[in-house]
Amino acid sequence: MGRLMVPTLRVVLGTLLAGSVFVQAVMVPLLAGDLEGLRPEYAYVRAPLLAIVLLGLVTCQVVVVCVWRLVTMVRRGTVFSHGAFRYVHIAIGAIAAASLLVFALAVLLAPGEAIAPGVVLLVCGASMAVMAVALIVLVLRMLLAQAVARDVEATRMRAELEAVI
Repeated sequence: MGRLMVPTLRVVLGTLLAGSVFVQAVMVPLLAGDLEGLRPEYAYVRAPLLAIVLLGLVTCQVVVVCVWRLVTMVRRGTVFSHGAFRYVHIAIGAIAAASLLVFALAVLLAPGEAIAPGVVLLVCGASMAVMAVALIVLVLRMLLAQAVARDVEATRMRAELEAVI
């Protein structure tokens, strides 16, 4: 990574984390207050919607922290190690959980006439798009595994070559 890439990425990640904490601390309570005024037939939506929003924010925060750790490993030159897999696995799990939360939102919005069926289908499509991101990260994890294996093999071959020389 270039000299400016790591600090720039850290600024972006820090801004995302700070923004998500702000939303958790300020905006979610405001949303809860706004949902108090729901008509009685839609009152069942309040608690699950707040839970989905809060859990969705947590999944985003987990991914940001994992990417931060991986960027740190890149800066130190240790990303091609088995330690990186822990953060990649956690990020994949968090992204998959976010996809399930978006789908749960679609299920929550589906009954009744308050939300148009097309909107529910769009939310289902967004759920599939988030799951596609999880699958892309899974493919990148497989590439990381190949790179780690090659790095281990190269280290072994260097050691054998040094022993011969």
